[in-house]
Amino acid sequence: MKKLGALILTVTFALLLISPAAAEKSQPKTVIPEGAMNITKENTYPNPNQDEPLLQPSELAKRLIDTTKVKIENPNLIRMLNETSINSTPFALGYKAIIYLGQWPLNYESAETSPNWEFQKINTNYFDNRGGEKPYQIHYVQESQKVIKGGLTAKIPNADEVKKMMLIKASRKSKLPLAFETVVGLGTKKDQIYNIPRKRLGYLYAYAPAINEKGKVTYGEVYLVLKGNKKSIVVKNVTSQGIGAWIPIQDYVSFSFAASERPR
Repeated sequence: MKKLGALILTVTFALLLISPAAAEKSQPKTVIPEGAMNITKENTYPNPNQDEPLLQPSELAKRLIDTTKVKIENPNLIRMLNETSINSTPFALGYKAIIYLGQWPLNYESAETSPNWEFQKINTNYFDNRGGEKPYQIHYVQESQKVIKGGLTAKIPNADEVKKMMLIKASRKSKLPLAFETVVGLGTKKDQIYNIPRKRLGYLYAYAPAINEKGKVTYGEVYLVLKGNKKSIVVKNVTSQGIGAWIPIQDYVSFSFAASERPR
């Protein structure tokens, strides 16, 4: 019984050591369907990398963040705290100051991250083989440049900061390259062959995929409190709001092929 109790204690302690970041890394990758292909090398428009670097708080910022029970993840607020400098003085007895830093979106909690591989149709390659006596081969060629834009599903305060936090969480969970705007360039092509039977019309549809991200954003009024040599952050009037977003998957195209006797 002693050995069993020690084993349970060890396992419990190990579980407590697993950080949220490690838990996110352990999540399985999004399953990419057979009809979806990466076009990074073939895309004639070089999309910029949208990976958001994880901003690390400075020692002072970390100590300040640890003084409040409300989770602070907003990179812009962390950057402000990183740039803050507070000099201690031995004569600070009785000194007190409260500095209002503004109302901020403090953190975003993801509830659902799901892909839509046919978010927006961006191209149709077509050939009429009704007069042909043998199958005709076609492949994907992008006939015009397409800009695919995502966005929030509702108006919300500090939208750009919320989008940044949602992008970080959705990228970690999906393990896919995401951006709120991506471009598929004119002339982008893939060598994958699709056979149109004789006496048939052939249609090859191309779609830009996107992630549907849903969750909750928490807002609060942030105050920096200086009391003697003690420094802390106080968050007041905390509110939460549900929010969703469509975030395009960068440099991926999903294909659907159809052959028919009549025009579609």
